[in-house]
Amino acid sequence: MVTFLVIVAVLVIVAIAAIYVHDVKQTQHTILRNYPILGHFRYFAETWGEYMRQYQYLPDWLERPFNRLERSWIYRSAKNVSNYISFGSAATPSFAFRNAAFPILEEDRKTFAGLQIGVTEGPGACAIPYMAKSFFNISGMSYGALSHAAVTSLSRGAKMAGIWMSTGEGGLSPFHLEGGADIVFQIGTAKYGVCDDNGGLSEERLRVIAANETVRMIEVKLAQGAKPGKGGVLPAIKVTKEIAAIRSIPVGKASISPNRHKDIGNIRELGEFVARVRRITGKPVGVKFVVGDEQYLDEWFVDCVKNPEGCPDYVHVDGGEGGTGAAPAALAESVGLPITIALPLVVSARERHSLGRRIRIVAAGKLVTPDKVAWALCCGADFVVSARGFMFSLGCIQAMKCGSGNCPTGVTASDPRLIKGLDPTDKAIRVMFYAQRLRDDVEMIAHSCGLVGPEDFAPWHITEVERGIAGFRNTGAE
Repeated sequence: MVTFLVIVAVLVIVAIAAIYVHDVKQTQHTILRNYPILGHFRYFAETWGEYMRQYQYLPDWLERPFNRLERSWIYRSAKNVSNYISFGSAATPSFAFRNAAFPILEEDRKTFAGLQIGVTEGPGACAIPYMAKSFFNISGMSYGALSHAAVTSLSRGAKMAGIWMSTGEGGLSPFHLEGGADIVFQIGTAKYGVCDDNGGLSEERLRVIAANETVRMIEVKLAQGAKPGKGGVLPAIKVTKEIAAIRSIPVGKASISPNRHKDIGNIRELGEFVARVRRITGKPVGVKFVVGDEQYLDEWFVDCVKNPEGCPDYVHVDGGEGGTGAAPAALAESVGLPITIALPLVVSARERHSLGRRIRIVAAGKLVTPDKVAWALCCGADFVVSARGFMFSLGCIQAMKCGSGNCPTGVTASDPRLIKGLDPTDKAIRVMFYAQRLRDDVEMIAHSCGLVGPEDFAPWHITEVERGIAGFRNTGAE
């Protein structure tokens, strides 16, 4: 009997050791690489959870900030497995698309043809406009906020998917350039990477960065949805020697950006700054902001008409529900209009001032699934960008540890052991699959509405279910 128990114990130990070796050597699952053996309990719960949820009090659609239904769709898309559902919708939508009686046939459908950002003639013209090939792209995420492995994965995946990625305000790192993707270089309030000795804009440094062929556009960041009125925050634990060099800041000291650009204090100064950046770089210049005062939009766009040389080539509208690694709860929860209100306001203002052909609109704010992206396009956005959607495609499990440096999946980690678990070769493919699946499903919605492509979406293709209010065709009637 004793011998039998010894044999069983040895077999168990060997089995555990074999599982351990398998977990640390495989590259598909970061959780298993970082937490061998223990990580299997998470995947067990994830796989069998749907069969046990009838006994739980928390439905799939009530989790925050992203519910299980949204995350599951992204995970499955990134893994390129089926996203079909059974038995019916799991949640009541707040809007519905108006399908056509005779949808577009499969053989007649068309993919997004691309849209140019930047004009080539007249005041405010770009020497090198950008032809954007995708309506869905990667929003700003700084190196430092994200690990080098995560940024590398995004860069490689963006290249494979034919989408752009923004650097975020933390400067241009070698990892952004590693994959060869189209890059949007963001100038935040601290002007990381392009600041002079006095904290102002260094034209020489900006010119060097813009000389990179893959840097396609420049974005002036006024504010982001998670913390309008406050600059970026990178905890001291994340400010390594390499990150400090890229940002030109001290090592090991928290990196806190000013709450606004010191040289942009009004609309006219904003226009002058946009014109200056475009003159230096020759490339399209956009402005990222959060909508608060609707009157400000009209005053801004009036100035764009009056002084077209300072008109941005695009505006990036970030909803108040935007995300970040570290933000005061008072700002993250209570300040800034949500994208559902902000986007229609910006679109209406653009049309009132006849700037539809001059200014492209980029929308952001928890737009991570096809229905929400299609909604934004119906409302008038030309492009949609996402940060957290692509974080989920990398394996983010919404552990809410972004600012600690201890992200268990390595996405926002600063601990080398945790970062090592994230394999860029595998995760880049998942980034590509997520982008492709989302675009395919948005196009599928368009075809269901009788449209050949998503660029034909209009307000009357969508209805607010809760209030029963639909967009209306412009018939010319009062």
